[in-house]
Amino acid sequence: MKKLLVLSVLIGAFFASVAQKKMDSVALNKKRNVPVTQFGVASFYADKFEGRPTCTDEIFTQKKLTAACNTLPLNCWIKVTNLRNNKSVYVRINDRMHPSNPRLIDMSKSAAVALGYTGHGLTKVKIEYLGKKKPEEQMIAGNLK
Repeated sequence: MKKLLVLSVLIGAFFASVAQKKMDSVALNKKRNVPVTQFGVASFYADKFEGRPTCTDEIFTQKKLTAACNTLPLNCWIKVTNLRNNKSVYVRINDRMHPSNPRLIDMSKSAAVALGYTGHGLTKVKIEYLGKKKPEEQMIAGNLK
């Protein structure tokens, strides 16, 4: 009987510590620091994703300037610069990539066209985090060539 009591106390303590660690990680994720500038490889969505829902419950379209990124918060705006030709575009993060995807960002075809890399499929980019506030309309329309 005494062994059963000790065993149940140990099991209870174990589950309590696991639950506490889970709560701590959730709290840390809400307060995480977002990197302002990142460098990596960009790709663009395949046509088969047209019409499918994104993580933000929008219907994906290649016509919008949107992107998927695993390191930035959803619904934030970023400036993406193609390091091969120095073209830039503003896009909104509205989706996530598969966790095993090594790329930094996956963009809509219209964003890839604006950056001039649809013929290559991949390009090296710099992304700059701008926050949740939408950039001025003229900046989006002009795309800062």
